[in-house]
Amino acid sequence: MTPSAESTNRMNWSTGNRAWWLALGVSLGTALLVIVPFFWLGNASGHDFGFHAGSWLDVAGQWKEGIFFPRWAEWANHGFGEPRFIFYPPLSWMLGAALGSVLPWNAVPGVFIVIVQTIAGLSAFALARRFLPEKAALFGAACYAANPYALVIIYMRSDFAEQLACAFMPLVVLTALHLCGLAEIRRRSWPRSMGLFAGAFAGVWLCNAPAGVMASYSVALIFAWAVVEERTLRPLWRGAGGLALGFGLVSFYLLPAAYEQRWVNITQALSSGLQPSDNFLYTMTNDPEHSLFNWIASSAAVLLMVMTGIAGIAARREAAGETERDERTKLWRVLLALSAVAVILMIRASTILWAHLPKLRFVQFPWRWMAILAVPYAYFFAAAIARARRKWLWGLAVILVTASTATFLVQKTWWDSDDIPSLREAIANDQGFEGTDEYDPLGDDHYNLPEKAPRVQVLPAENSEDAMPQAKMVIERWTANEKNLQVTSNQFMRIALRLLDYPAWHVELNGATVTPQRTETSGQMILSLSPGTQHIKVRFVRTPDRTWGMVISVIAVLVLLALLNAGGVRLLSASP
Repeated sequence: MTPSAESTNRMNWSTGNRAWWLALGVSLGTALLVIVPFFWLGNASGHDFGFHAGSWLDVAGQWKEGIFFPRWAEWANHGFGEPRFIFYPPLSWMLGAALGSVLPWNAVPGVFIVIVQTIAGLSAFALARRFLPEKAALFGAACYAANPYALVIIYMRSDFAEQLACAFMPLVVLTALHLCGLAEIRRRSWPRSMGLFAGAFAGVWLCNAPAGVMASYSVALIFAWAVVEERTLRPLWRGAGGLALGFGLVSFYLLPAAYEQRWVNITQALSSGLQPSDNFLYTMTNDPEHSLFNWIASSAAVLLMVMTGIAGIAARREAAGETERDERTKLWRVLLALSAVAVILMIRASTILWAHLPKLRFVQFPWRWMAILAVPYAYFFAAAIARARRKWLWGLAVILVTASTATFLVQKTWWDSDDIPSLREAIANDQGFEGTDEYDPLGDDHYNLPEKAPRVQVLPAENSEDAMPQAKMVIERWTANEKNLQVTSNQFMRIALRLLDYPAWHVELNGATVTPQRTETSGQMILSLSPGTQHIKVRFVRTPDRTWGMVISVIAVLVLLALLNAGGVRLLSASP
């Protein structure tokens, strides 16, 4: 390498680093502004706050027990537990538990939001910088970090998992564009593009399943659009390969979640109030609280639609001089198509699609498609400001809309700093917290479970009219994944464990495997014991579906490393 070439490379590296540091500063600053109300009002206690906070506390407690990757939520259903962590993707509850392990628990929600929205801004910057000047890309990063749907999630919903998934959406779009050829990379290498796309796509699925479904349909649209745009089937098979690899990476979570649905009441995820038909824009139901929130979410969606439309028109006008084959024009068209689909799926006219497209109904809330619409929203505003003569007008418009939306939501939400202390106190008192309908093991109605129950309860032998047996019990070990105890009695008897029966529980009585009984209304685990000293061991074992899921994911990781090793990774650092 010649001295002049080496100097040029150093200059490009320095410029690139400077741009990313600026993006970090803008994204972090925007994220901090978003949580300003937290400093004097406490934590925004949205609909899902208790669920996520409970999960964080449960996972942090299991880490102290030496369980790195929890599968069973020990404290759900007031200590009877549920297989929550088999069905709920891991990234959000692991991040929350990690923060809680090093920070005061009441500070965790705010820090979580700042971290995630900073990532969101950087992700949007990566997309915009690939096609637009640096300053415009920085504006796009700020727009995405504080977009209206992000504000709804942060202030009204407290769905930390979906918030984290949204942070990766611009990267999914960017890597999909490179993989299908709608955006070229400096070093042509579809294997690297496939690997990066699979990683970003898997990241969304490992955050939130409904977001994963939306991302799957969105990238399928991008790949299909590329087939028409480029007039070749190449984007289709590359996209299929990227999707297959992405699903392979998440198989350790997705395969057990899909297979073990037969063991829980998963249909409760679509119970009354949670179906798409109850949540199209401005749908009114018999539940006043549900109708009020749906009105708020619908208004945010309409605002996002209008703003995206205005910015999209302006972005097109600014690019009017570019050729039809220019990358920015291609991107404008595909983002317009993506916006149109997101808008259509939020209105009742799309009912037939929700009824027949695979798994789409599990998105539950049509207004969730704002998560996809927010990506064109941020990019279009960045593109509009790139060549605008009066840039300050665009900036002022975004600031006014964002500030007004945030002010309205801050006034409508519930602020409380006692949620996490209350959950911690309930766990410390061996009481736990409420469970989740769709994760209830079959045969259980968790509303029948007592809020306070002993870990082990003595019961008379079946069909016995004798008085309550007397027994001496010693609990040797009681963790999320293992219950060891010794029971001594001179009578036939039964014991009820504070534990819900589930196929992954392996029960041994004096070293021999036994099949436990269960109560009819709650699914509580019951064991019949003979007179004498009985040693009982209950372990949460790895079922074959989890083993196969892990094997597939390991293979996918090896394939991913091979693809990324095909050469230097320069996808995210490319700029116009």
